[in-house]
Amino acid sequence: MDTETRYNLALDYLYSFVDYSLKKADQLAAANFDLERMRQLMKALGNPQQAYSTIHIAGTKGKGSVSALCASALKAAGRKTGLYTSPHLLDFCERIQVDGEPITHAELADLVEEIKPTVAAIPSLTTFEITTALGFLYFARRKVDVAVIEVGLGGRLDATNVITPKVSVITSLSYDHTAVLGNTLAQIAREKAGIIKPGVPVASSPQKQEALQVLERIAAERQAELHLVGIDWLYSIEAKSLDGQTFEVWQPGLAHRRFSIPLLGDYQVTNAVTAYVALHQSGLGLSDAEIARGFETVRWPCRFEIANREHPTLIFDSAHNQDSFEKLTAALMEYFPNRKVILIFGASEDKHVFDMLNAMKGIISRLIITRADHPRALEPANIIHAARRASLLYETVLPVHSALNRAFELAAQTDEIILAAGSMFVTAEVAQAWLRNTQNTTSHGNSLPPNSVLPGTAGR
Repeated sequence: MDTETRYNLALDYLYSFVDYSLKKADQLAAANFDLERMRQLMKALGNPQQAYSTIHIAGTKGKGSVSALCASALKAAGRKTGLYTSPHLLDFCERIQVDGEPITHAELADLVEEIKPTVAAIPSLTTFEITTALGFLYFARRKVDVAVIEVGLGGRLDATNVITPKVSVITSLSYDHTAVLGNTLAQIAREKAGIIKPGVPVASSPQKQEALQVLERIAAERQAELHLVGIDWLYSIEAKSLDGQTFEVWQPGLAHRRFSIPLLGDYQVTNAVTAYVALHQSGLGLSDAEIARGFETVRWPCRFEIANREHPTLIFDSAHNQDSFEKLTAALMEYFPNRKVILIFGASEDKHVFDMLNAMKGIISRLIITRADHPRALEPANIIHAARRASLLYETVLPVHSALNRAFELAAQTDEIILAAGSMFVTAEVAQAWLRNTQNTTSHGNSLPPNSVLPGTAGR
């Protein structure tokens, strides 16, 4: 059997289990999250997660960026580094990486075959639990020195929460997955703070007071020293351009350290400072010079990623709640002042769509509503209702690649920016369509296939 067939069969096997990432909000709310079966699975596999050091990262926004920054710094320091993140953009294997290289299709297929008998002996395992176990096992087999582990959902009952890390990290907390995590920031913070372990230091991004009080209480209860960006560690942005940002970080009364990152947006500086504090408190012995090299070379796609600077400007972003849309809007107004946006937008069905659109309404010239090929994707009719409430000019274009084509048509005679945001699934499909188009352009000249605008759906 050829490798790709084996790989696709492995994915079919993984997705044959309960996959909460594909479930709707009401199903998520009733989900049976239980760490005991994950502990059983890891014990049966020999507890591979104990074979290397780990950094554990939870949060609402920024946890992927902080994970990527930490992993890049560790690699630059010569540490063999695992990185476990979710969801993936284009290929499932992106979730499990060593030194920036994803597990191969053949390796994933082999590991899946190997663990099938173990999985069969433990009832009710989920897709994410099995995938997490595969990541932990792969890192042990590859003999990594350290693995950076991003939480999937929440923290307290997340499948990744079977590790005892060198440092726990809490990135910016805001409202998301409220059906599962709670309707208040305090409830959400309690779930995220579930990754805090007794005696293990905690690095936290700046938090709203309601969330901070919970983190402080839980850290104190577990005698875990809390290091808060903005209070215990200060920072300032020194310079910025479309090529990146330079910033300084320091503890009150102590020397300043200077770093540069290619990631754009003030919030990415906050993420970088959080990553720096995490690495500093991890006890892994990285020097500032090693961290600086890693930060300079980090890459984290679809986070205010400028895919095309020439006409038209094309940006991919992963913003998917009100807080992240507010930050994205601020970044657009700073880097591209006085320019309007054609927004290619789709969302998951548990999102507060009006709040996201309303946060950006001042710079949106046209909203292109679309739907990703994903079970949790919201139907366009629901987004239309929010667009009307926000008084936005909109149209519905399906599928996603046609929405990108339509955006190019609209931007052809203007200076407007094309932006994909609202759902990682939509942004990933836009990125795929752009990649295919650039490849076709290279081969056949600059031409786009016709768009598919649904009749009667343009409106205000």
